Amino acid sequence: MPRPSSITNVLFVCSQNRLRSPTAEQIFASRRDLEVSSAGTNNDAENLLTAELVSWADVIVVMEKTHRTKVQQRFRKALNGKRMICLDIPDDYAFMDPALIELLHARLARHFPGE
Repeated sequence: MPRPSSITNVLFVCSQNRLRSPTAEQIFASRRDLEVSSAGTNNDAENLLTAELVSWADVIVVMEKTHRTKVQQRFRKALNGKRMICLDIPDDYAFMDPALIELLHARLARHFPGE
């Protein structure tokens, strides 16, 4: 089946880009209507959040309010009115933790319905 003509670029953001945002990236990577990536706000993140990533994204999904604040402060120009979603998911989960996966699906269902 061909890919949908309107694909949404979704950037998942947490602090270290080691647990929550890479889990979100992995579980939503198979969605045919989404192009996904992930990054971290901390300087020692696995994949550091950059203005290029912020510009690429149609929607930015942050795990905590502190991430939203950091993104807004550091990348105000690149944000340019982009939609930002805060999931309020604390840093209490391991990578690919079933409870985290369930929470991500539940919190994002209304924002990305479908597949």
